[in-house]
Amino acid sequence: MATIGDRADATGPAPSAIPRGYAGHKDDHLSRLHKVEGQVRGITRMVGEDRYCIDILTQISAVTHALQEVALGLLDDHIRHCVYDAVRADDAEGDAKLDELTLALRRTLRL
Repeated sequence: MATIGDRADATGPAPSAIPRGYAGHKDDHLSRLHKVEGQVRGITRMVGEDRYCIDILTQISAVTHALQEVALGLLDDHIRHCVYDAVRADDAEGDAKLDELTLALRRTLRL
């Protein structure tokens, strides 16, 4: 089953064989995501324990910020590797990557 970001065609390398732009920061991204996962479990526990609304909202804000930081890191990696390499390699490929980046930014910023 293909996932978002698996763009290889039938003649290209398998999606898992393509080095991702975030490969150099993968451990950092995973570490942050594991922390977010723990924070979300904590929020679930807080709601189950009928904790004070403002305390829960504070934790939700922290999780939201942490996810935004992961997103910014991934966008930075994408620009510095995937987009940069595509623009250097071929005008059409570069244009496609820039269009993809614009769409990703729209989704991230909810425009």
